[in-house]
Amino acid sequence: MPRCRLACALALVALLAPMSATAEPPPPPDAWMSEGEIDSRFRGTAIDGHYASGRTFSESYGRDGRLEYRERDRHTRGRWSVEAGAFCTIYDQDPTGGCYRVRRVGGNCFEFYFVARTEEQARRDPNAPSWTARGWINTVPATCADGASV
Repeated sequence: MPRCRLACALALVALLAPMSATAEPPPPPDAWMSEGEIDSRFRGTAIDGHYASGRTFSESYGRDGRLEYRERDRHTRGRWSVEAGAFCTIYDQDPTGGCYRVRRVGGNCFEFYFVARTEEQARRDPNAPSWTARGWINTVPATCADGASV
């Protein structure tokens, strides 16, 4: 039974891993927000957004590094951090979090590109970024267009 739990958990992570919304390459490295920009922009705020699939979500980032994630039938908590230039959202008891490069694409529009499943992976060996989601600070009018900008 323990073998099945591990195998099943790994299969679930593989199924839930973000898929690129486009076959085009990610933006150049100088397009990514810096660690300081990510921290100052998201600490103590909340965003609304959507994934490539069109599924919508909301996520709140506490000043203390805690987070709350919500979508239609799901509500979970966890922690957020900035590691090796990536914005990490790691959920308590849930393997679907990860670390993302962030690109600002408008006054209030941010794109998130998956790079690693854990903070440790982001520090050690980040993957090539793939577009995952777009979001905006929910207290300011969004300036996002549909889909990825690449």
